[in-house]
Amino acid sequence: MKKIAVVCALGLLLLVPRAVFASEEPMEAGVPITLTSPSAILTEASTGRVIFEKNADERRPVASVTKVMTILLTLEALDEGSVTEKDSVLVSEHAAGMGGSQAFLDANRSYPLGELLGSVIIASANDSAVALAEYLCGAEEAFVRRMNERAEQLGLANTHYVNCTGLPASDHYTTARDIARLSAQLDAHPRYYQYSTVWMKDFQHSGGRITQLTNTNRLIRFYPGCDGYKTGSTNEARYCISATAKKNGMRLIAVVLGSDASQTRFDEARSMLEYGFASVQLFTPISEGDSLDMTVPVRLGGRDGVSVVSGGTGTLLLRRGEQSGISLEAALLERVTAPVHRGDVLGEIRVRRGDEILMTIPAVAGEDVALPGMLSSLLRIRDGFMLPVGR
Repeated sequence: MKKIAVVCALGLLLLVPRAVFASEEPMEAGVPITLTSPSAILTEASTGRVIFEKNADERRPVASVTKVMTILLTLEALDEGSVTEKDSVLVSEHAAGMGGSQAFLDANRSYPLGELLGSVIIASANDSAVALAEYLCGAEEAFVRRMNERAEQLGLANTHYVNCTGLPASDHYTTARDIARLSAQLDAHPRYYQYSTVWMKDFQHSGGRITQLTNTNRLIRFYPGCDGYKTGSTNEARYCISATAKKNGMRLIAVVLGSDASQTRFDEARSMLEYGFASVQLFTPISEGDSLDMTVPVRLGGRDGVSVVSGGTGTLLLRRGEQSGISLEAALLERVTAPVHRGDVLGEIRVRRGDEILMTIPAVAGEDVALPGMLSSLLRIRDGFMLPVGR
């Protein structure tokens, strides 16, 4: 991918200094494997590319898969430093009284925040989820408002939360596509995987009582490479899962909603992941800082030209074997005027497959070019007025 064609020079530059991806349909037009579950999607986490989908925008209840948002907001608060894992969280009677899956917290007793978070991630504890919500926002209702605000920020257009647990509630819904997009956010928080990969753990209560937590995601133990996300089940939602696995640097996300049986969601998520790893790969034709072996002329500068480098990394999700059809071309300014600063946008790099532009990446200055000193300026003016000497 070292060879880069220059296709044109830009007289005017109207570029955003970031990688821009072309709008893409799913890589597969249909569903290439047998899925009995009514709604599903398979995506790659870093690019967000959809490999295939089935009724991915159908609004559905998803039970405890809701807790992906509860977990994300807690992790974001930890990373921001507004709370710590050692914080002491007092459990209200409301939190302790949650039904469904639980850590069996004692009301009016305090627990370390990190232990509560772990019990939500590992064992889907409803009581711990509500205790965290109340600690972070003062009340579950206020936390739910924050959940919906965050969903809007992330562009989850078909998601609405009523509680932080996923227990049955009217007007509480999301979609397979929104879950995949939300789940990918967890990858920005390595702390999550310290909890999600635990299969069994003793949860200590005051007075010596112990609750044994078992990971609700069987794929953690039985599918190599799987290290997260979340399961859920209620009579209304049936059996759901957002599952992820990482192999050879590529992370895939399989979301399965509404399965008729618990094992079906695991089997179908596993089949989706296996299909993805066998069929697609990540390919990086150019990385941030790579030289284009090109220069753009500079007027009134200490040098006559400025080197051009890639201002971003372009990573594509391709079917295996497709990388041979990828090419690069650059569209650069005809010239710039000094001073030029390292990182200034000088044009764009287009990643192509045939006539299709797959993405554009800024082409930027690889160095500073300052205005010349006074002597250099005078010499340039003199040279500009000197005429060739005839015979």
